[in-house]
Amino acid sequence: MSNVSVDVTSYVEIRNIGLKVLQEALGPVGMARFIQQYENGEGDYTKEKYDQADVPLQELHDMLIDKGGNRS
Repeated sequence: MSNVSVDVTSYVEIRNIGLKVLQEALGPVGMARFIQQYENGEGDYTKEKYDQADVPLQELHDMLIDKGGNRS
């Protein structure tokens, strides 16, 4: 890969140059797979993880045992 410096003035230009470079390096399918890894999520993970109630270890154990025992 070459080390190219680009004078970019807008986010649209950055995105277009980035997509072009990704396609050249990875091909269309590789580019699409790469982009899929970085799709935007929803919500506020940091806030939500602290809003969750703590589940006692015994309750988790019981849930796992119940799941394992109900297999067909």
